[in-house]
Amino acid sequence: MESFANLYKGMTLNLQKKISIDDTALNYGSGKIENLFATPRLVALMVEACARLIDPKLPDGFVSIGNNISVEHFKPTLLGSTVTVEVVIDGFENGKYVFHMNAYDEFGKIGEGNHTRSLVHLESFMNKANAREFSQAV
Repeated sequence: MESFANLYKGMTLNLQKKISIDDTALNYGSGKIENLFATPRLVALMVEACARLIDPKLPDGFVSIGNNISVEHFKPTLLGSTVTVEVVIDGFENGKYVFHMNAYDEFGKIGEGNHTRSLVHLESFMNKANAREFSQAV
């Protein structure tokens, strides 16, 4: 798969989320603290921002799928705070878009990471997924 001219290095998107009880570590099973932002939720928010940046610009029938992610969540964020995720396209390598991601709350940076996404034709991809599941069931 080749890159698309309307998706370029340096392209960014910001996504904000006010942290609710549904976003806490206790809710995600990732800790016993009920009023702190969960690391799995931070990762999900970062992935969502990357997909929102590129998927609307893809040709009909195409979507992006995640391949790899590395995230460091190094500062706690309390329930009720607002988290802002900023993602930027770092480049296109080996058929995959590469993103750098930063996350902030009202007090500063809380995390960062990198993510790669491939572009696939949705129908073909789902046919392969269904064939794989069927072959495993037999």
